[in-house]
Amino acid sequence: MQALTEFIDATLNIAESGLLSSPFHADWRSPSELHQDSDLTYWKPVRQQAPVSFEGLSHALELEIHADIKAYYASYWSGTLEADSSEGRVSLIQLWNVEDFDRLIANLIGHAMVKQKSRQGFTVFIANTDPDTEIFLSIDNSSGAILLEEPGKPPLRQVETDIHAFLRRLKPKNRPADIY
Repeated sequence: MQALTEFIDATLNIAESGLLSSPFHADWRSPSELHQDSDLTYWKPVRQQAPVSFEGLSHALELEIHADIKAYYASYWSGTLEADSSEGRVSLIQLWNVEDFDRLIANLIGHAMVKQKSRQGFTVFIANTDPDTEIFLSIDNSSGAILLEEPGKPPLRQVETDIHAFLRRLKPKNRPADIY
């Protein structure tokens, strides 16, 4: 996932001391953490040594998960990565730890059920947008296209043809991630 690596490098280049920070939670640890103080943990994305697997989700949904989805989520342990795009604010969802992956899978199963009920194609969310809305960005499981979506509704529009082109046009920002 070269485009994700390039985006991470660009993000770390604008970060003071080359590290990112977020609130420290003693019971929510990550392989990406380097050190903490009383309030903050300092981290930078690190490669997953044993990449997460989407085989269980694929089996449960009885469909093959798009290669871009697997590559995106099985590359790094990381906190949310912030950016701006022509669509506005973007907060790239990343996996903080194995438990976060388990939570992602549970959310994706619920998301798949909603999509199936409304006879829509399966998508996998990869980013949040404006924190005052529920609009998110996803990868279309069939085509790999990046879509702008609102929960429970058909996609609003296609934003990009694939994740690689989308990541390459993002402008990294060093700002705290909002909780969505």
